[in-house]
Amino acid sequence: MGINQSKSPGDHKFSARKPTFDLSALSGEWHRGSAFLTAWENAFSMLFPLGEQSFINSVTFFKDQIDDPKLLKEISDFQEQEAVHRMQHLKYNRLLCKLRGYDLEEIEAPLQKRIAWYRENISARRRLAGTVAAEHLTAILADDLLRHKDHFKGSDENIAKIWKWHAVEETEHKAVAFDVHVAVGGTIQERRQALLFTTFYIHKDILKIVCMMLKQNGKLWNLREWFNGFVFLFIKPGVFRRIFISWLAFFRKDFHPWKKDNRNLIGEWETESFPNY
Repeated sequence: MGINQSKSPGDHKFSARKPTFDLSALSGEWHRGSAFLTAWENAFSMLFPLGEQSFINSVTFFKDQIDDPKLLKEISDFQEQEAVHRMQHLKYNRLLCKLRGYDLEEIEAPLQKRIAWYRENISARRRLAGTVAAEHLTAILADDLLRHKDHFKGSDENIAKIWKWHAVEETEHKAVAFDVHVAVGGTIQERRQALLFTTFYIHKDILKIVCMMLKQNGKLWNLREWFNGFVFLFIKPGVFRRIFISWLAFFRKDFHPWKKDNRNLIGEWETESFPNY
């Protein structure tokens, strides 16, 4: 193994922050006043506590096979950031379910079952490829959220803060799982297959949770809400449309997350959103 297993910029360093957030607006339609868009963002949060823990497990499993001090430090900082994300979103999810009457155990049960199945039936390296794919999805969504100021236009500023913070830290550690996978002999075919499967299952899970939330809110068959969601995701601002080229870039033979160096977005966030850090 080569000593330079980390391919992140040489001067790039990061660590976990431990901010606090006012989540009281979770009681209502905090995202643009739309039931669908609120449920869509909330559904993402529902996946994080279990998802972040599985990401930590898949990366740290290979820690003993890494000999690059820089990558070892990045693995440690990745683990700490993801652990904080997990706890913050668990707090978010518990409060949301309390305020709006959702059943957290019912929501998490299918994901728990699938993660357990993966652990029993999928090799550790392929589970790591799944983490690489999920990190790519979160990284490109994070880039879009931080780059374009229209994502949370008309939304509650306090709730937006937790998503922007999360997006910044996902940007900071976006290459860690990728570099570990390459370092332990992971193949481009494994990563490509993982992105296809991960993209499908994450959005399938989110849509299922959205439907459950809208049903609970009495708006499952509200066509205006579904139309609002379609417009937001595909037309204006068109989040999925905007990230599609970045999603495709993952299939390039020379792809690496830091080929797109967007650390300027981290600096902008640090000066604008949390001046105390």
